[in-house]
Amino acid sequence: MSFIDLKYKPNKNDLVCLFRVEPKKGVSIKKAAEAVAGESSIGTWTHVKTMKPRIKKLGAKIFEIKGNYIKVAYPLDLFEPANMPQILSSIAGNIFGMKAVDNLRLEDIDWPVNIIRSFKGPLYGIKGIRKILKIPKRPLCGTIIKPKLGLNEKEHAKVAYEAWTGGIDIVKDDENLSNLRFNKFEKRVVETLKMRDKAERETGEKKVYMPNVTAETNEMLSRAQFVKEQNGRYAMVDIITVGWSALQTLRDVNDHLKLVLHAHRSGHATFTRNKKHGISMVVVGDISRLIGLDQLHIGTIIGKMEGIKSEILTTEEEIEKSIIREHSHSLAEDWLHIKPIFAVCSGGLHPGHAHYLIKNLGNNIIIQAGGGIHGHRSGTKAGAKAMRQAIDATLNNISLKEYSKSHKELKVALQQWL
Repeated sequence: MSFIDLKYKPNKNDLVCLFRVEPKKGVSIKKAAEAVAGESSIGTWTHVKTMKPRIKKLGAKIFEIKGNYIKVAYPLDLFEPANMPQILSSIAGNIFGMKAVDNLRLEDIDWPVNIIRSFKGPLYGIKGIRKILKIPKRPLCGTIIKPKLGLNEKEHAKVAYEAWTGGIDIVKDDENLSNLRFNKFEKRVVETLKMRDKAERETGEKKVYMPNVTAETNEMLSRAQFVKEQNGRYAMVDIITVGWSALQTLRDVNDHLKLVLHAHRSGHATFTRNKKHGISMVVVGDISRLIGLDQLHIGTIIGKMEGIKSEILTTEEEIEKSIIREHSHSLAEDWLHIKPIFAVCSGGLHPGHAHYLIKNLGNNIIIQAGGGIHGHRSGTKAGAKAMRQAIDATLNNISLKEYSKSHKELKVALQQWL
């Protein structure tokens, strides 16, 4: 059977995928597209006697072919609501290994209303997080404890305290810090939350610690429960390595834990980095938000900032300037009950980048710097002060250079990294 119908108009119940297809040498784009649509719906490599007329109605429909890009509409009945593993096994499963294609990339998904409604989405999202922290407008600033491994629990907590008292809002574990011989999870959480409370008393500001709860699913849930019992507000999880079903379980349990869930995407580049083959970061962002993460690390590309000598890392082009979508920020798309989530800018950032990020991406971001805080010549607290000063300068329409004349921590940061 043919899966191509260029006259077909998708309806509101169709799940629509945009694929980039590079056929094998000697294979036409139409034949390759047929293979993709067939394998991801009801097709197989040969005619089968069991294909009944009623089943053919479940076939995917290729309704657009433009160059190497195809759009495929899938009937809603092919999918189990609220089952992200099953959905992805269908549209992003066997198709990547087919003989008919050299390269295949799932670029974007247009989700039908019934599937959107079947997922819980974020518990808090941007507005909820701002309410917790009592920060109504400005960008949030965060840091990662560095070095990422090696500090003991009290050393870890002391670094966090220095960052908070310098002005940082959010302190997080790095992705590979879990429950290690030299830094035990439970002791680290207890010690660091003690320092959080101390920093809140001294600064009068709400502070956040994001312990890494990533582990086998049951252990992950146990660790999240422990964070809640210690009066923690956040938990971070490595979304790719724990898997989508584990994330759905964590989100379900979070209905009573009431933690803000931070998504770290460690390992994503195994399938997002190749622009010809794999799955785009746009899709990962959609899935994370549907399942119910409140904030997500976004990718970074090397860019240039006018007047700045060094290269900077800005947000992923796929997220902010997607070739698929006309809106500017896929993490804040209007999705019924699914709340917008924070985009976390991270990777090689320092106070000199704050102006560029805010001017280009707005205030609903988290500027997260590791080395750009702890690497400050005067230490972690000074690095934190420099970041807050850079944000304040930008929000007051003052150049960083001008602001640094009366703010020594920012001045040192600019001299050090620009």
